[in-house]
This record gives sequence, C-alpha cells and structure tokens, in this order.
Amino acid sequence: MLSIFDATIPPLKRTLGNLAAILKKGEAYADAKKVDHHVLLNSRLYIDMYSLTRQVQIATDMSKGAGARLAAIDIPRYEDNETSFAELQARITKTITFLDAIKPEQFEGAETREITITIRKSELKFSGQDYLLKWVMPNVYFHVTTAYNILRHNGVELGKQDFLGPNN
Repeated sequence: MLSIFDATIPPLKRTLGNLAAILKKGEAYADAKKVDHHVLLNSRLYIDMYSLTRQVQIATDMSKGAGARLAAIDIPRYEDNETSFAELQARITKTITFLDAIKPEQFEGAETREITITIRKSELKFSGQDYLLKWVMPNVYFHVTTAYNILRHNGVELGKQDFLGPNN
C-alpha cells in the first residue's frame, strides 16, 4: 500500500531535482550564447505570468509547505530574494534537504489531517490526502512545467526527458 509519505516526499524531491537540472541547462545556454542571466531569470511566457525566478520560488514553497503541513511541523521561511541561478539552485537544495529531514512516522495520520491554507484572503480546507493530490502536486507540476517552458521558449534545448528526469 502506498503511504502518504511515499506519495509526497520522493516525488517532490525528484521533481525539484529535475528542476535543478533544467536550470543548469538554462544557465549553460545563457553562458554559451553570452546572454545576461537576468534575461532568462526574469523571462516569462506572457506579461501577466510570473518570471522564471518566481516559478522556482513557488515550486519550492509548495514542496516545503507540503512536507511541513503533512508532517505537522513548522514551514521554513525563505526570503524570496534570489537573483541568480546559483541562488535558485541553493534554494532547491535547501528545500530537498528539508524534505530529507522529514521521517515517515511524522506523516502518521496525515491523510486525514485537516490542512487549512489561505490564498488571496480565502481559506481553503483540505484533508491531508486531498491537499496533496488536489492542491500540492498539480501546483508543483504546473510551476516546474512553466519554468521548463520559459527556458524552452527562450531557446534552451530541453526535452520531455529533462522534465521527467532519470528513470530511477
């Protein structure tokens, strides 16, 4: 039987690891083409969408928030002040390190734990399972996909395997 821990922590860590690899390709592309990194970091798909930097921040926020809420521990606070590929990589690493510190036993009862989040002054209430499956995972995949698409749109050679990552 799949535990909520196994449905949460390994997929989030894998997705964040894949995001880190995608960002490395973006940085290498900018270096090879002699493009100022800030051009890519501030790129967006459309004027009313978030930049690449913000997409990474949201993906990591969702991931650390999920781990913390489902384990009933405090969510680490990040400043959201990253301005370089190196700082985004550090943020991803810090998030994965946080997720690594969470133990399966901390997720006992998480499926039914009531999770309440506030989004734009509206309270959303979920069971732990619904929070993970209907809020966290779709949001993480959306923001990582959007980061991928921003880089791809700007010419970075990425393919589906970059998003999916290694087959292990």
